[in-house]
Amino acid sequence: MSEIIMSDDKLKQLMKAAFIEALEERKDLFRELIDEALEDIGLVQAIEEGRSSGSVSREEIFKILDGNN
Repeated sequence: MSEIIMSDDKLKQLMKAAFIEALEERKDLFRELIDEALEDIGLVQAIEEGRSSGSVSREEIFKILDGNN
């Protein structure tokens, strides 16, 4: 098996080109990844807010869900 030797700059250029090509060809995949990451960030923020806010009873939650607030 033969070895290919290339400079760091050439390897960097090839990696950039491959990444750009993947972005262009699979926009849907990257959009899904970004959407999921944003949802995860929102969930973490909601959990942190919940930890720092006051508690409410189960009945209060169901009143709000039923529209009887």
